[in-house]
Amino acid sequence: MSDAHCVKPTIVLVHGAFADSTSWSNEITVLESRGYPVLAVANPLRGVASDSAYLLSVLGTVSGPIVLVGHPYAGFLIIDAAAADPEVKALVYVAAYIPNKGENPADLTYKFPGSQLPGGNLITRAEPGGTDIYINSADFASVYAGGLSKEQAAPAATVQRPITAPALGSRRP
Repeated sequence: MSDAHCVKPTIVLVHGAFADSTSWSNEITVLESRGYPVLAVANPLRGVASDSAYLLSVLGTVSGPIVLVGHPYAGFLIIDAAAADPEVKALVYVAAYIPNKGENPADLTYKFPGSQLPGGNLITRAEPGGTDIYINSADFASVYAGGLSKEQAAPAATVQRPITAPALGSRRP
């Protein structure tokens, strides 16, 4: 098959709670070096329905086949986007939730023993439009970024994006 007939899909990377698009930096470098077009979405983290709608609006700007990649909370978004956009050809879950209808992120976070998120690890801040939730920077590496070195976890803790309390409780339709 000639290269003209091998259209590589656009890899769309969607971060979850407590992360931002830069969390995909290493993956972006590898994928682009292999010739894939890549887009890292700045997930608003405001609620399953609104974040899914935002993702769909971003996908509307991509032409050709799409592979959606989601990290934890983003699993809720990519499954809904795939159902709504025929250009989505594959889903990749990176330690992401694969929710059933009616489940919410909080259900899945606390469904099985072992989550380190409950307790004093979380910081809440009242903001216009709701309460934002962050992971305490001192606990970020052990609670959320166990696979990263201290040198990698420190900036990730600093740039983490908060998720709203209502987003954790929003259910998959």
